[in-house]
Amino acid sequence: MTYQDFFTALWQKYTQVTPQALSIQTLFKEYGEQVINDHVAFRTFNNSPISLEKLEPQLIALGYQAYGAFRFENKHLKARCYRHTDDSKAPKIFLSELLVDELPQDCQDIIGRYVAQIPTDAVHDPSIFYAGLLWSTPTHADYLTLAKHSEYAAWLTTMGLQANHFTVSINHLTTFPNIAAVNQALIDQGYVLNDVGGLIKGSPESYLEQSSTMADKIDYLFADQQRSLIPSCFYEFAERHKMPDGQIFDSFIEGNADKIFDSTNAQ
Repeated sequence: MTYQDFFTALWQKYTQVTPQALSIQTLFKEYGEQVINDHVAFRTFNNSPISLEKLEPQLIALGYQAYGAFRFENKHLKARCYRHTDDSKAPKIFLSELLVDELPQDCQDIIGRYVAQIPTDAVHDPSIFYAGLLWSTPTHADYLTLAKHSEYAAWLTTMGLQANHFTVSINHLTTFPNIAAVNQALIDQGYVLNDVGGLIKGSPESYLEQSSTMADKIDYLFADQQRSLIPSCFYEFAERHKMPDGQIFDSFIEGNADKIFDSTNAQ
């Protein structure tokens, strides 16, 4: 599988639960823009057949290499970012995992029941990244228990392994001068943006500014026949700035990413 085929398949799965992404792309195209993807992000569980360490070889097989590591203490996460070794235009990848053993015991027990259903050989090619649920549909009670302590865990248990978000590269837009202009265009069209820590996360001085929509909602039927509107996926926007050496910053910032995670919060 080429990385181009990989992203095509990811996008198809992502837009099935994130219709706003297609409508926002249409909005940009009406301005004459060609949308370039800055990065895509995934979520997973540690100590499982789909842990970060188990998934990473599939990214390497696509031509990617890790170049940064991050820790999010409050959200009980760690993450790595990856870039393509041969094609600088390829989207970057941000892969995070939940440190399940840092959650309360009842949450550990719930996640353990679902993780135990994942086949030990689940990771055999890059398509694992859009496999969706690798366990039975959770109950609404389990979802609510997880959501009290980790919105990340609640999201992952219901949505499974798939692209959590794609990201528009503002640097490649021609009619929008900056991230503030992009945000305003989205607000004018009625999109709800993540305002945790402000609409813009980061600053030119940190070389990276990011914003995002709040996740689309889907009507979810839980295993106990309860129905509820829950967050699916969201769309992000990133503007990268030049560092003192003249190079465009190409990594990520923990403070920004911590707030972007909140785009899938149920509240």
